[in-house]
Amino acid sequence: MEMVHITINNMPLEVEKGTRIIDAAKKVSIDIPHLCYFPDQAVKAHCRMCVVEVVGSRKLLAACSTLVWEGMEIHTDTQKVRDTQVGILQMILANHDQDCLACPRNQNCELQSLCSRFNILSPKLPNVAARHPIQDSNPSLIRDHAKCIRCGRCVKACTESQGISALTYANRSDQFMVTTAYHMPFEETDCVLCGQCSTVCPVGSIVEKDDTQKVWDALHNPKKHVIVQVAPSVRVALGDGFGMAKASIVTGKMVSALRIIGFDKVFDTNFSADVTIMEEGHELLDRIKNGGKLPMITSCSPGWITYIEKHHSDLLDHLSTAKSPQQIFGALSKSYYSQAAGIDPKDIVTVSVMPCVAKKYEAARPEMEADGVRDVDIVITTRELTKMIKYVGLDFPNLPESSFDSPLGLGSGAGAIFGATGGVMEAALRTVAEAYTGQTLEKLEFEAVRGNEGVKEATIALGDTPVKVAIAHGLKNAETVLQMIKDGTADYTFIEVMACPGGCIGGGGQPVNTTFDIKKMRQDSLYDIDGSMVYRKSHENPEVITLYQDYLGAPLSEKAHHLLHTHYHKQKKTTWENVE
Repeated sequence: MEMVHITINNMPLEVEKGTRIIDAAKKVSIDIPHLCYFPDQAVKAHCRMCVVEVVGSRKLLAACSTLVWEGMEIHTDTQKVRDTQVGILQMILANHDQDCLACPRNQNCELQSLCSRFNILSPKLPNVAARHPIQDSNPSLIRDHAKCIRCGRCVKACTESQGISALTYANRSDQFMVTTAYHMPFEETDCVLCGQCSTVCPVGSIVEKDDTQKVWDALHNPKKHVIVQVAPSVRVALGDGFGMAKASIVTGKMVSALRIIGFDKVFDTNFSADVTIMEEGHELLDRIKNGGKLPMITSCSPGWITYIEKHHSDLLDHLSTAKSPQQIFGALSKSYYSQAAGIDPKDIVTVSVMPCVAKKYEAARPEMEADGVRDVDIVITTRELTKMIKYVGLDFPNLPESSFDSPLGLGSGAGAIFGATGGVMEAALRTVAEAYTGQTLEKLEFEAVRGNEGVKEATIALGDTPVKVAIAHGLKNAETVLQMIKDGTADYTFIEVMACPGGCIGGGGQPVNTTFDIKKMRQDSLYDIDGSMVYRKSHENPEVITLYQDYLGAPLSEKAHHLLHTHYHKQKKTTWENVE
């Protein structure tokens, strides 16, 4: 490893050759201001907020794109640098909707933070921001072009990690903008509503559709019995919004907060994740034994489902018919729980707290109901729950610990790891292996399916039968696997696909600016939860056993199919030909 010697603001530093100035500065605790730069993306160098002076250079250099060299002398806070950065901020403000108080990202906005940092208390230039209608016609995302600062982060997220390219650049000069093809709403493009664009947007241009008022209205309605389920990855991300250490496990505090907010019952999506494994796992066994369509592909990720419906509808038969844990919980809350509690299902409001904005769309799908009753009524994200807790004024880090309610509140370790890429696969294998062989696993950790490679492959022994599996996260990687299926080179039996890089821990509804390093910490926390659980296999969860004994009968039973399984269908893919 070749090292070079540089100085930053007269402080000597030795760094690896090829290091960018912006990263080198972090080693001496200097945060160079930036907007378009995001650590997990390719360098764009659009905004020029990160300019620095380098001795010997006639012009200011962008710290995000300039590599250090031997003897480089860098100055990050000269008068010239500061004047340039203030000027850039003033020009951005002049072309930006400045209604900060009414912005969803108020007090959590990078542009706002930089203005505070540079003591910009009022804009100096006339506002010339173009007004466009706010796009809010889908259940998941809102697009406000007047707030866009053209940093390109959303474009990179949509293109580089997802391979969708629903967002792109248009026009030149002062008309340059980030937009969709022909400025169409998201749902009319190739967008799958995964929300990865919203997690990297530094301002309020792309945000989740806020459904918190719907929740408050339900909670304040004395005629409604309002229950809530919480996805596994929310409990390792929620603490971020309250200044806690990244990836803190806040399960007990979260349950306490939800009770104080006013929910009648607080349940765990880990329970329904275990039910998902019972259904999906036995569906896989049935396909293996009876010549069903293989490879079978998981169906838990709604962004992934939309992707295959839009881009590869000829492969829909490969999908598991099992609903996602969110929807399985919803279906059981309006049937099994309703019956046990003696409450009319029409009087139950089922709320989901999810790491995913696509879950809002999933809950609204016409297929997600039984007997005329919606499975899930309202979906809010981790970010929205953070707002609700702050609204009530709770000192979240100091809340006491509480436990989930029964009978839908006990989850296994297998259910907990659903939030990490490879987790659904590992949870399924724990159950499928024992159901297939009739023998107890000596080791529950299937480490071959863990990790953050874009596509992972493993061969798992089910007794004497080798089964080849694959895991893909991020839709660009999923596309690779789908092409292998079409080419006949995918000799897999089972495939897990998660739309979001890292899985649900990196979902589009998680705290903004979730980086790769943060995702890794959240994964580790989920595996820690798994390791600490009394029950670590879905089929050994006592509440799941009771559910099947008293209500469903058996996995894949007629009642289970009616409530817990669904079908998917082709959606129109946007092409130049079908755009008028």
